[in-house]
Amino acid sequence: MLEQLKQEVYEANMQLPKLDLVTFTWGNVSGIDRERGLFVIKPSGVDYEDLTPDDMVVVNLQGEVVEGQLNPSSDTPTHTVLYNEFPDIGGIVHTHSPWAVAFASAHMDIPNLNTTAADTFYGDVPISEALTQQEIEDAYEENTGKVIVKTFKDRGIDHNAVPAVLVSQHGPFSWGATPAKAVYNAKVLEVVAEMDYHALTLTHQDVHLPQYLLDKHYYRKHGKDAYYGQDNAKSVGHAAKA
Repeated sequence: MLEQLKQEVYEANMQLPKLDLVTFTWGNVSGIDRERGLFVIKPSGVDYEDLTPDDMVVVNLQGEVVEGQLNPSSDTPTHTVLYNEFPDIGGIVHTHSPWAVAFASAHMDIPNLNTTAADTFYGDVPISEALTQQEIEDAYEENTGKVIVKTFKDRGIDHNAVPAVLVSQHGPFSWGATPAKAVYNAKVLEVVAEMDYHALTLTHQDVHLPQYLLDKHYYRKHGKDAYYGQDNAKSVGHAAKA
């Protein structure tokens, strides 16, 4: 079942250690087949070097295992909430990458300070509220998903324009149109978090990117007249360069 998606999710998971986004088994990637209402996710606590595509676990949108010999990731309820609440995303990544976790530990947004961030995130990457003791004791992972959704709704942030979040005292979640794109966004998030950390140690001034520069960099990749990259470049000759 879903053999191609299992392969994609497996390959995306294997990118996490290669990109220095995980230590030990501290992370997971999932991907969804929207037509069938099923998603595939990494099994819980299995070393990356031991994983195979056949180890990937198939789960429905009620969070129930449909196929697989291993227990799915302990974060499966969080992924389930996000797939239900963000019906246009195709892949989700959770890691404990250290620079992003530093901001989550400090209960701080990752601010949009430079064009590196603006190419992917149209604004600051938000920090969620901390879960209450009751939320943690009742349904920790499910409530993690709910607090992510609440963060975007309460702050009026488009989850497609800012495809990542920090869960307070926990760490980052990222998403995208595919599992591979979600991993890409997770790596960008970690790089931006490290850059921001260093910038914020150098100055106490507000060094947010001006709106006009944020607009330029975000929309040159993601706008209706985008010209970054080879596919978009065809309409504007050779104008698009990195």
